[in-house]
Amino acid sequence: MGRGKLRIYLGAAPGVGKTYAMLSEAHRRVERGTDCVVAFVEHHNRPRTEVMLHGLEQIPRREIEYRGSTFTEMDVDAVLARRPAVALVDELPHTNIPGSRNSKRWQDVEELLAAGIDVISTANIQHLESLGDVVESITGVRQKETVPDEVIRHADQIELVDMSPEALRRRMAHGNIYKPDKIDAALSNYFRPGNLTALRELALLWVADRVDEYLNQYRSDHEVSAIWGSRERIVVGLTGGPEGRTLIRRAARLAEKGAGGEVLAVYISRSDGLTSASPKELAVQRTLVEDLGGTFHHVIGDDIPSALLEFSRGVNATQIVLGASRRRSWQYVFGPGVSATVARESGPDLDVHIVTHDAVGRGRGLPKRQRSRLGGPRLVAGWLVGVAGPLLLTLVLTSMGGGTGLANEMQLFMAVTVAAALLGGMWPALASATVGSLLLNWYFTPPVHTWTIADPENIFAFFVFFAVAASVASVVGLAARRTQQAARLRAESETLSLLAGSVLRGDTSLEALLDRVRETFAMESVALLERAGDVEPWTCVGSVGQARPVARPEDADVDMPVSDHLALALTGRVLPAEDRRVLGAFASQAAVVLDRQRLVGEAAQARKLAEGNKIRTALLAAVSHDLRTPLAAIKAAVTSLRADDVEWSEEDQAELLAGIEEGTDRLDHLVGNLLDMSRLQTGTVMPVFRETDVDEVVPMALGGVPEDSVVLDIPETLPMVTVDRGLLERAVANIVENAVKYTPAGTPVLVAASAIGDRVELRVVDRGPGIPEEAKDAVFEPFQRYGDAPRGAGVGLGLAVARGFVEAMGGTVTAEDTPGGGLTMVIALPKTSSHQPVRPELPAAATT
Repeated sequence: MGRGKLRIYLGAAPGVGKTYAMLSEAHRRVERGTDCVVAFVEHHNRPRTEVMLHGLEQIPRREIEYRGSTFTEMDVDAVLARRPAVALVDELPHTNIPGSRNSKRWQDVEELLAAGIDVISTANIQHLESLGDVVESITGVRQKETVPDEVIRHADQIELVDMSPEALRRRMAHGNIYKPDKIDAALSNYFRPGNLTALRELALLWVADRVDEYLNQYRSDHEVSAIWGSRERIVVGLTGGPEGRTLIRRAARLAEKGAGGEVLAVYISRSDGLTSASPKELAVQRTLVEDLGGTFHHVIGDDIPSALLEFSRGVNATQIVLGASRRRSWQYVFGPGVSATVARESGPDLDVHIVTHDAVGRGRGLPKRQRSRLGGPRLVAGWLVGVAGPLLLTLVLTSMGGGTGLANEMQLFMAVTVAAALLGGMWPALASATVGSLLLNWYFTPPVHTWTIADPENIFAFFVFFAVAASVASVVGLAARRTQQAARLRAESETLSLLAGSVLRGDTSLEALLDRVRETFAMESVALLERAGDVEPWTCVGSVGQARPVARPEDADVDMPVSDHLALALTGRVLPAEDRRVLGAFASQAAVVLDRQRLVGEAAQARKLAEGNKIRTALLAAVSHDLRTPLAAIKAAVTSLRADDVEWSEEDQAELLAGIEEGTDRLDHLVGNLLDMSRLQTGTVMPVFRETDVDEVVPMALGGVPEDSVVLDIPETLPMVTVDRGLLERAVANIVENAVKYTPAGTPVLVAASAIGDRVELRVVDRGPGIPEEAKDAVFEPFQRYGDAPRGAGVGLGLAVARGFVEAMGGTVTAEDTPGGGLTMVIALPKTSSHQPVRPELPAAATT
């Protein structure tokens, strides 16, 4: 009896239709004559899902008593006794009631599979054990019911059930998922568009990884070494030479000929770090390939053709683009070259394009001879030991009268040679071996005091002595070179990492960056020079250091061109060629920082001018109408009361006085908002933070609206928030007054609060006309009134002031659609870290 097969419908979010898809598959199999039963399916009172259960055989569930209540779970024994061909088991991550056969439902499914029964099940992406922390950071809800990734990963089939966030929220609003009393809570918490979009992306990425795993596993199981060209992947082999740009552009044109083409540029360097590639040219080529939509890869390999082919087959490439060799004709005696070797060994499944270019046959150039890496003091010590050591040793041995034997004497001279190699490297060791050989021959090899060697064995011993000395010297020199290379690369990596991190965090000004260049390279001064045109004089846009900055790049000790009109000039010393690679990174970043500073300054100036013009224009409109209207009403009421020719009754007088009071209140409110907006514009709002309970502040903010126009739903168990109570009260008052203004008469505004993750959210829900998606940000701009709001309703500053006050306290204000019509304003405030949040009550299906 073989093991059953597992098929899983993996949902991007609750409610996308996993159970419906599973039941649809069951009906198709029943129509084909397959013995298919329902072992456990939960329809959650959804009519369409419940209808799909009709016509399918259902195994009765097992009833379990727990804490005075009766629960039902899948009856594993009944399913095993029935032994169907296929069993439907819903909600794979479900935790069984204590007293069940297994603690988790996926363990029940394992028993069915082991018995040879095929199983079709469902799960959501948020239930995978490895994604628990990610899902909690997105939704603020920790999933208690999870399933190990291996259970899903080892399924025979995984089918993703997906739906756009907008469509899922429409299903929710229409009542197709939850009951009406749970819709608002679900849409406001778990089923937000941002949460659903993030979960959807998470599901798509996870399933895409599984597809690659299945493909690689299949190729491995079936020993498929050939490349499967599911899409064009073009690998460009770069050498760091001038032909690289031509190759990249040619590969990009090849990729454009087919849909979904991909370009991967790869540079292969030898493991010893010796290369003739230009770091500046490689940086330019990397930028070019990324601008064209490709990717750049750096691979280490001593056998360049093999490394290139291995990389190409590893990424399942279909084509390789190489440049024609730059070697001269006589250099082909050393081998056919990389291009010819790759073309010969690529096989029939990998096409190789050899592209001609301007540098063909002009020679590659050889790496320059590296200077000694051991340092001056060690070189001096090595030469002293290598030359003077054999002389001193000869003097000591001759003064002893001899008699130690030629073999022992050779060992002593070998020790001096090894010491010279350890101190000074190859050349002092070779010098020591040469001097030692001559002294051994003259003083200690019979016949002595002649250059003749009588015994042939002594000749062989001399050759061994010299070979060992040269070998030791070579090993020491190589070790010193590798050590210095590793230290240098580590220093470069740390420097570039620090530079990239500081720039990404945005905490590096141009002066700070130039000062870091000066400290890194121990320079006297560093200046960034710029000119407007090719013939224009250079100007200094930034400089640091004690010395006066140079006026031209040509006058500096080191100049690093960034562009035709921008250069980095350093004075103090001449840098070695290997240091220019890191300097080039600093120079490029200095140009980026300069552009960013200018753009930020221009944007701030333009924004300031635009806001000033906008506020002045709006203020004139407000003064001309919105402020004038209540003044006119007050003036008319006062003039009427002072009239001598009219006798006003007490009721008329009271009405006129009420009009004066109403107009005065409106003026006070308008002037207050104008003053608040002015404080926000000038940056003089200084919040005084303290821990506050939301249920203490919100009721105080409702004094300006009728008592029956607002319904409060603020739990007392909410965590405290760290805010300015006065600013929060003013912000809530403005938002509530705006909501009451647009809500139809007789329909109260709902003000509810809940804790989600590390924040407390206050939601002001109205049932007014709402606003379109594109206008949700515009309503927070100063002097904005949406739709056909009456002119006397205000100058449009209430929401702008509210958002400004909340953001000054570290919170946010956003607008969302109210399910069923209307607008919901969401105020998110940071909770006090010393208090634990109380998780909101979510619909049951949102956590299953």
